[in-house]
Amino acid sequence: MTDELSYLIARANRMVEDDLARRLQPGGLAIEQLRVLKALEQDGPSPMGALATRVVVEPATLTKIIDRMISEGLVFRRADPKDRRKVMVALAPKGIALGRDLRNISTAHDDHIAQALPQVELSRITRILLDLDLS
Repeated sequence: MTDELSYLIARANRMVEDDLARRLQPGGLAIEQLRVLKALEQDGPSPMGALATRVVVEPATLTKIIDRMISEGLVFRRADPKDRRKVMVALAPKGIALGRDLRNISTAHDDHIAQALPQVELSRITRILLDLDLS
């Protein structure tokens, strides 16, 4: 075991994602798909590049995720009305409904994480992570 910061962050991320994946498993949804649904629900239609950044995946990976979600009727692509060279991704009605259905899973997952930390620490960690910029 190591106490290197990068290792500890990666370990925490793995635990959090494993828990969320278990919660999503019955519905057959991947974590990245949940992130796409949540991002589009919060921000509305989004260009592929911005969406890739928002859901923390490489653009090529996002293309595959979006292709699968289109085939499942969750999202659709459309031209950006401001710049027809850009492709926007938007929620389909089925994606909107699924996003609503998954709110309980997301909330339960966040609550599970929060219960593992004292409230003061949770607020501090949240603030630190929001402020983190390694660029």
